[in-house]
Amino acid sequence: INIGTRQSGRPKTISVIDVLYDKNEIKKAILKTFENKNFLRQIKTQKNHQIIKLMKLPKFASMNFSSKLVENAVNQLSSLPGIGKKSALRLVLHMIKQEKQNINQFGNSFIDLINNINYCSECFSISDNQKCEICSDQKRDKSTICVVEDIRVMMAVESTMQFKGVYHVLGGLISPMDGIGPSDIKVEELIQKVQDSEVKEIIFALSTTMEGDTTNFYLFRRLKDLNITISSIARGISIGDELEYADEITLGTAISSRLPYENSLSK
Repeated sequence: INIGTRQSGRPKTISVIDVLYDKNEIKKAILKTFENKNFLRQIKTQKNHQIIKLMKLPKFASMNFSSKLVENAVNQLSSLPGIGKKSALRLVLHMIKQEKQNINQFGNSFIDLINNINYCSECFSISDNQKCEICSDQKRDKSTICVVEDIRVMMAVESTMQFKGVYHVLGGLISPMDGIGPSDIKVEELIQKVQDSEVKEIIFALSTTMEGDTTNFYLFRRLKDLNITISSIARGISIGDELEYADEITLGTAISSRLPYENSLSK
């Protein structure tokens, strides 16, 4: 629908079927369609009395499949996060063209994943065995534990090749709004690990969100009397960022957490 003209002279439109010339009619039509959940309307414009039929669109656009097998595959793929019906259909049609052996290997990999996946008994990361490769590595410093939310953060820290200790995966963050409390994540396991082993330092590597800070504070309260060093990853300006584009909180944190210049040099 044409709702005006841009400064460049190009029309400002919203996608329906035709052009409506009266903005008030447009607003009324849009409000009616959303209120009544019915997109079959006849609207007369005040300028040319042109009748525009807005087609009926269901809440979730349905697809007509010629095969129930294809429909079922699309429904399964579209249940994954970030994949809609169209993307799922494109993937299904792509897989149909592949060799059956390749598709069987593709499907079997997920079946093996679900049936054989384990969680490390020490750090609670995803592992093929009872103990993951990092916890099994004798060269790792077992006295330093990096606390992370999930395996994605663990992989990100590990990819820096700067941390030589071990990890503890919480499996989430404390979030009262979502009904997630300390008992829903691996807090007690961390406390027990510190008490039972010779841990010297705990590093908090959690997101700088309300949930991350809440979890940091709760863990600090539980660990502060255990005679260990408790630290957190540095916060501030990212390498390569322009200071003029940094927000006030990030810039303020970077200033208050400033370091001697020689400490900032790459080693």
